[in-house]
Amino acid sequence: MNSSDRIELPIDRDTWRPMDEDMYTLDVLQFHSENEIEEHLDSEDESYKDHITFYQIETGLTDAIQTGIGQLNGIPIALGVMDFKFMGGSMGSVVGEKITRLIERATAESLPVIMVCASGGARMQEGSFSLMQMAKIASALYIHQKDKKLLYISILTSPTTGGVTASFWHVGRYYYCRT
Repeated sequence: MNSSDRIELPIDRDTWRPMDEDMYTLDVLQFHSENEIEEHLDSEDESYKDHITFYQIETGLTDAIQTGIGQLNGIPIALGVMDFKFMGGSMGSVVGEKITRLIERATAESLPVIMVCASGGARMQEGSFSLMQMAKIASALYIHQKDKKLLYISILTSPTTGGVTASFWHVGRYYYCRT
């Protein structure tokens, strides 16, 4: 099931308002394989930029998550849905930034947050930039839940592994696991 299908299921018709759709990944580390200069590359030898472009075309998404505001049975909610079909749902800088912005907006507007996680972990092509997203998200969730006393629900889908579970799945007070 892709992220669009997962948004369509709970969100009331014509209430979905996506956020940060124009945000896309940059290759700040200029991550590439030593074999990149060869004419015929297999998927392991493609540059990070080529990988991103491939998955953007393949999925129609700019990165591995969709975020936005919608209504669930008439109740406004902030919803983030990861898409495993985009590089295994890996979390890079854009995914972390979109999640953080969603949580911060939900906090400012006193909305509950629901996150649907489908991820293989942090995106290794972004190095420590990817790992920093976990702390940033956890900090935003702390303010949302502990300081503002707002609802946060984590939905774990299969497959989900790695640091993503530590950064925002396990931080929730309410968990739901779905395969």
